[in-house]
Amino acid sequence: MPPVQRGRLAPYKAALEAISSRTRTPLSSLVLSFAILHEVTAIAPLISVFFMARSFGVGENAVNFIKKEVSEGQPDNDAWLREKGKKWMDEGEKWAAKVGHRYGIFGFPKTPKGSEIAVDSAETYGTSTHLAGDVANAVLAYGVTKSQALLPARIGLSLYLAPTFSRRMLDPLRQLILSRWSRKS
Repeated sequence: MPPVQRGRLAPYKAALEAISSRTRTPLSSLVLSFAILHEVTAIAPLISVFFMARSFGVGENAVNFIKKEVSEGQPDNDAWLREKGKKWMDEGEKWAAKVGHRYGIFGFPKTPKGSEIAVDSAETYGTSTHLAGDVANAVLAYGVTKSQALLPARIGLSLYLAPTFSRRMLDPLRQLILSRWSRKS
């Protein structure tokens, strides 16, 4: 009979240990695999949405549609969704400016490494109300990736692939490192 575990996290730890024993994968390797895959599933949609928006030329129209103000006096059934979308688009503008200045992409000039870039408002980086080109595509990609709609799929995919990723990628890497380290000792 397994020892009784106490505490708030005990059920989760027991479930993780069961997955670890069923997949014959160390728990630490499973956790690291999940973390890596979770980040990869965030970067992959970001890049793919950017290039799809760029290919089809929809970034500018989508961002401007999401950011447009609702006229007063007209009922807006999607007020919450539009407000959330505007928030993600504003965050996306700041992110695009920060990344654009850092790497010299999206039409922004590359800024030297030590200098700080103020990205508090759209006026700071010259895109007052109208976003165009790659900036709009980057903002749309950020907004789609940031949305909570993708989160359950990302978590599910990361959980599903973690044991295989651990066995195929992390375990061979761990064995290689251990064998090289034991030779030096």
